[in-house]
Amino acid sequence: MPDPTILEFFPSPSATPFVIEHVHEEFTSLCPKTGHPDFGTITVRYEPGAQCVELKSLKLYFQSFRNEGIFYEAVTNTIRDQLAQRMSPRWMQVITDWKGRGGFRSRIVATHGSVPEAFIRA
Repeated sequence: MPDPTILEFFPSPSATPFVIEHVHEEFTSLCPKTGHPDFGTITVRYEPGAQCVELKSLKLYFQSFRNEGIFYEAVTNTIRDQLAQRMSPRWMQVITDWKGRGGFRSRIVATHGSVPEAFIRA
């Protein structure tokens, strides 16, 4: 399983609420059934508490999934759980959009805290 200790953080630059959105378009992991690669886009959207995630460490963390046999749902929830535990955001969304395979495209949304209505999409 990916190691969340790869993640690094820095103090939030403002006590005034603001929203951060990071989009990683080159995510890969492995299908645990077939061993074939899964390709997706990961969006992490959050309102920081005391700290923000540093981007190079987030990239390395995402890359640590590359050889993992893991279902889409587990990827999404693992990222949400590990980030939320390490940085304690006021709220967070992790959205994974997976490339099509076998006629299916998948989108998984995992949340932490009370996500404002403006950020909730159907």
